[in-house]
Amino acid sequence: MLAHTKKHPTDDGLVSLQFRVHPANVERIKRYVETVEPVDGDNGGITADEFFDKYFTGKSRWAVALCGYRTREGLTQRELADKTGIPQRHISEMENGKRTIGKETARKMAAAMNVDYRVFL
Repeated sequence: MLAHTKKHPTDDGLVSLQFRVHPANVERIKRYVETVEPVDGDNGGITADEFFDKYFTGKSRWAVALCGYRTREGLTQRELADKTGIPQRHISEMENGKRTIGKETARKMAAAMNVDYRVFL
């Protein structure tokens, strides 16, 4: 049986995000966010979907996620291939959206990169 849950209101319709970045990039990311997010009272913000469509046009979300998580972990495609047993050329094709990611492949990559496998599906 499903229980009803209380939905917490968000301030001004904005959503908090939390992610990990290399310390050298913190200030650069803060400056970028200031250019994207609206100033108090300004409703000029964009949604996550609009951001994705604007900056990753033509790329699937799972392909961008694969490249991003691999980079976050400091792995080359070859290193990821060695950790997972997936051929490097297949990883390249996945990152370029030319090959889909199956459930078992997603599980292998997720385990190697410490992430939930569903981000690749």
